[in-house]
Amino acid sequence: MLKKFFLTAVAVGLFSTLSLQIAPAGAVGMRGMTCKDAAMAKYPDDGKTRRSWKKMCKQNWRQHQG
Repeated sequence: MLKKFFLTAVAVGLFSTLSLQIAPAGAVGMRGMTCKDAAMAKYPDDGKTRRSWKKMCKQNWRQHQG
């Protein structure tokens, strides 16, 4: 009787953990990080470098869009 109880408890625990849907840890939303946000994070104090990096990022993004 005790063996059946433990087996049932393990099966229920395993089933409940597998049925949970957990979002990925890096999910930032549907769009993700924009070039502006990435530039701001990379160069918070240097406006000229941030602008040129943002421009390069947008150009690369447009190329990959096809």
